[in-house]
Amino acid sequence: MSQANQMNQADPIDQASRIDQMNQTEGTKGMSKHDEDIIDERGDSRLGEDPRSTAIAGPVHIEPVDLGRIHVPTPVMLSPMAGVTNWPFRVICEEYGPDGLYVAEMITARALVARNPKALRLCRFAPSERIRSLQLYGVDPSIVEQAAHIVVDNNMADHVDLNFGCPVPKVTRRGGGSALPWKTDLFTEVIRRVVSVCSPAGIPVTAKIRVGIDHEHETFLEAGHIAQEEGCAAVTLHARTTAEYYGGHSDWSRIGELVEHLDIPVFGNGDIWGADDALAMVRETGCAGVAIGRGCQGRPWLFADIKHAFAGSDERTNPNLGQVCDVIMRHAKLLTEFYDGDERMAVHDLRKHIAWYLKGFPVGGSTRKAFMECEDIADVRKVMDTLDPDAPYPQRIIDKPRGRVRYAKKVHLPYGWLESRTTTHEQRETLFGDDPMDVSY
Repeated sequence: MSQANQMNQADPIDQASRIDQMNQTEGTKGMSKHDEDIIDERGDSRLGEDPRSTAIAGPVHIEPVDLGRIHVPTPVMLSPMAGVTNWPFRVICEEYGPDGLYVAEMITARALVARNPKALRLCRFAPSERIRSLQLYGVDPSIVEQAAHIVVDNNMADHVDLNFGCPVPKVTRRGGGSALPWKTDLFTEVIRRVVSVCSPAGIPVTAKIRVGIDHEHETFLEAGHIAQEEGCAAVTLHARTTAEYYGGHSDWSRIGELVEHLDIPVFGNGDIWGADDALAMVRETGCAGVAIGRGCQGRPWLFADIKHAFAGSDERTNPNLGQVCDVIMRHAKLLTEFYDGDERMAVHDLRKHIAWYLKGFPVGGSTRKAFMECEDIADVRKVMDTLDPDAPYPQRIIDKPRGRVRYAKKVHLPYGWLESRTTTHEQRETLFGDDPMDVSY
C-alpha cells in the first residue's frame, strides 16, 4: 500500500501528525528548535462539529460592491491559490462566472522586488480579464511597499489584495500570512504603506485574514478594524484559525461577527462547495460577497452555478466527461501560452488539474497514471481518446468538498511570537533578514 493510501486510512489525528512531519521538512534546514514556537491546537479544533446554522432557505439578494473606483456587479471572488490561479485558470473561471474578482495567486513581495522571472510571470494577466487583481505577500513593510510601487509604476494591476491568511508553516514560521496580524504594529504598517502607494493611483487595497492563530489568540475583529482604519476597501475572512488549517468546518458565525463590526464590505470564505453554500453564507452572515477557493478546483463551472443562484435561477452545470475533456484541452492550450509555448511545462502544471477534473468519474487507475506521465498535449489527447465522452457527471461528488482537507495542525511561529502584540527590534532584524525562500520560487 502506498504512503498516501496508508495516510488516507489512518486516524485523522495520526494523519495530521504525518502531514506535519512532511510539511515541516521544507524551510527548516539550518534552524534550531529554539528558532520557532509551536502551538498544538488539535485539542481545540472542532473537526466533527459543523458550527453553521440550519436556517431555513429563502431568497438571497446580493448588492454590487464598489472598491474605490472599481465596480463589482456580482461580488463573487476567486480566492488566490498558490499553483492554481494563474491567468489560464482565472480566464476559464471568469468565462463561466459573473462579473466578479478573479485574483492571481500570491506574489512574494521580495521576489517581485528582485524581479524573479517566475514572480513576473505570475503577475501577467490575459487581455480578457476585466479586473486585474493581484495578491502580495510579505513581512517587511519596506519590501512590500517597494513591491506596491512596482505594481503601480508598471500599471500591473487594478486591485491589490494583501495576504494575511496563509496558514502554511514555511510562511507562518517567518511571521507571515495568518501569523502576522498578531503583531498589530507590523500589520498596521504593512497596510498603511501599501495603501499610501496604491491610493493615489486609484488602486483599491483589500486584505485576506483568518480568525486568528488559534482560539486562544483570535485577531480577526481587531485586524478588520485596523484594515478599515488604514484604508482597505474590503476584507475577506476565511472562517478558520491557522491551527485549524483546512480541516473540520469553517465557522461562518465569525464572518457575521466581522460584518457587524465593520463598515467596509466583508467577503466570506470557507467551505463553499456549491451554489447553495454561497447563498447560505450570504443569508446567514450578511456578508457583502463570497470568496471561492478549493470548491472550484477541477470545477470552474461552479462560478456559473453561483451566477445563476444569485440571479434566482436553479440552473446548474453538470457536464458529461466529454465536455469536461473539452475544458481540460482548453486549459492545456492556455497553459501552453502562459509558459510561452513550452508544452512540457504546461502539461506538468495541468496534471494536478486533471486529477481534480476527473474526480468521481469512472476512470481507472491505469488511465489516471497515464495522464500523470503525459509530456505534451498530444499525449494528453491520446489518453483522453480512451475515455467515454458520454459518462455523466458523478452525482455523488456534486457540491462535496474538494482539494486537500487537512486537519488541525501544529502552528509554527517565530520564537517568542506570542509574548507580545508588537514586534521587538530583535524580532524585526530576524524577520527582515534575507530569506532565499522569499526571492526564489
